[in-house]
Amino acid sequence: MKQNLPEKGAIVQRDRETYAIAPHLPGGIMDPSVLRKLADVAEKYGAAALKATSAQRIAIVGLKEEDLDAAWADLGMAPGAAIGLCVRSVKFCPGTTFCKQGKQDAVGLGLKLDEKYHGMPMPSKFKMAVSGCPNSCSEPAIKDVGIMGTAKGYTLMVGGAAGAKPRLAEPVAKELSEEEVLEAVDRIVNFYQNSGTKKRLGSFIESIGLEEFKKQTGL
Repeated sequence: MKQNLPEKGAIVQRDRETYAIAPHLPGGIMDPSVLRKLADVAEKYGAAALKATSAQRIAIVGLKEEDLDAAWADLGMAPGAAIGLCVRSVKFCPGTTFCKQGKQDAVGLGLKLDEKYHGMPMPSKFKMAVSGCPNSCSEPAIKDVGIMGTAKGYTLMVGGAAGAKPRLAEPVAKELSEEEVLEAVDRIVNFYQNSGTKKRLGSFIESIGLEEFKKQTGL
């Protein structure tokens, strides 16, 4: 039975014969040429579908194993970190770049976080999100690190998760500047990486207590 092929950025599908690949598209923002390239590769290799994913990527679904290398070569793009113990995704909304509701620059901050952390090894899977306003379209309250824009700056939340054990993230700092957010996230990531735990961040925080976590990360 075929399995996932992390080295090829490929996830085995329900038929246990074909694979899906999802190029890295930070924030899901792209120009028309990228969309054309995705469509061309999907057609060339007989993909079953193209699917927009929850991590703001576009997956090419239903590729044969023997076509994976050629499909990636034609795309000329890096894989999204869709599996493994790492920073899986940094999800962000249009923020003040595009949205009339935006209070903060979610795109600018999201791109900085994505560039630094996407794919970085972690003790467990790890997801981040940035929203430009309290509408929270990027769902920061169910991410390991969630950042929500307000009229007075950013609110930083930690320990959220969806999945089999859903958990709402807990606010740990408010009215932060972009620079303060980046510094705080760096402290959180460093502490978590060196903690020796194998738990997801929310479960780890539960085991040591939120106040101890805040103390250890300077929040």
